Amino acid sequence: MSRSPRGFAGAGWLYEVFLAVPREHFVPDRVWWPAPREDGLHSLIDRAERPRAWLKAVYLPGVALITQLDDGRIPPTGAANGAFTSSISSSGVIVELLRHLDPRPGDRVLEIGTGTGYTTALLAVRVGAGNLVTVEIDPQLAARAAGRLAELDLRPLVIAGDGELGHAAAGPYDRIVATASVRRIPPAWLAQLAPGGVLIAPLDSPFGSDLLVRLEGDGTGGAVGGFVAQVEFMRVRSQREVRSHGELGWPAGLDAARWRDLKVEAGPDGQRIHAA
Repeated sequence: MSRSPRGFAGAGWLYEVFLAVPREHFVPDRVWWPAPREDGLHSLIDRAERPRAWLKAVYLPGVALITQLDDGRIPPTGAANGAFTSSISSSGVIVELLRHLDPRPGDRVLEIGTGTGYTTALLAVRVGAGNLVTVEIDPQLAARAAGRLAELDLRPLVIAGDGELGHAAAGPYDRIVATASVRRIPPAWLAQLAPGGVLIAPLDSPFGSDLLVRLEGDGTGGAVGGFVAQVEFMRVRSQREVRSHGELGWPAGLDAARWRDLKVEAGPDGQRIHAA
């Protein structure tokens, strides 16, 4: 029987895959601490110089470690300041993503945003690496993740490309999960979602945070669902430009405290959010 301690919300399978995958295997030797210092810079934690501090940071459940600043233009050589553009998500956030995704062994899964490859490994252990496609827009990150995965004998299809396009050749997918937030659900994801399939993605909201949306596909490029958690993620590169929430299907006058009551409808023509 699968064990499921507190924090996994009864998802014993998720606890088991967390035990099976060593998180430190996927964390770069140099990462930035997410909270800035008094001088505004983010401290670099170097595994070679501070191995105990590095390992402790890796396993803090509520901390995302920053692995890239300004799309890689700032090298990890010391304390720095810049836009966060890649990280290894905190364990707590990954639990939220995967327990709501609820993939089953043998499911076809598409992951958008490979990053370090850690969440990819968790998914591969659950559904089988041959059933998993993961897309990463940064070629260097994609190559590093593929290498780290292969060292654990996990060989999902790792694609260096624009995740907004998905990967139609291996679809349709039973599950699609994004580890970067969007302002609008890309139509390609909806088109590649199998009937009854589940899509989990962080969606920009007018409430000062992202909301994790869970949608079920209708098999014709549309999906319906609602919000399941408040989260914070980095934006996909092509959707960083600020757009009005009204343009993105959000009506005015919504009560921020009642985000769980909102219904989301998405399709080829856009998305609509309204009170259920």
